[in-house]
Amino acid sequence: MLKEIEIFEKFIRSRGLRYTSQREAVLEAFLSTEKHVSVDELYRIVGKKDRGIGYTTVYRTMKLLSGCGLCEEADFGDGIIRYEHKYGHDHHDHLICMKCGMATEVVKQEIEELQNELARKHRFMPVRHKLEIFGICKKCSK
Repeated sequence: MLKEIEIFEKFIRSRGLRYTSQREAVLEAFLSTEKHVSVDELYRIVGKKDRGIGYTTVYRTMKLLSGCGLCEEADFGDGIIRYEHKYGHDHHDHLICMKCGMATEVVKQEIEELQNELARKHRFMPVRHKLEIFGICKKCSK
């Protein structure tokens, strides 16, 4: 977690912003969870430790965390933006249940190789990509 704090603090200061204890509390709360978390969920987590941190602070801090590469936004088609860890985590894709909203992280090397092959074939330089498959999970299909 120390490296993430260092990255975030450096990013904040490079933007002429102050590195505050509230922003650090949001960062620590986010790093403590390994799931896809919305601002609402994170606000509740942070509120258990410090009721003085407002919703807007959580929202803006997550935008900053995304900007510095510690997390990225995930949109699973339900109108709720979630954040997931990016720094120190391998690339993965998602299977998203359209009934319960569960997102399962999946990795398949053959898919990654196929995507790279397609990019090479078309002389395309990929910067990033994501694969999201929407459907119904095993639990909801019963």
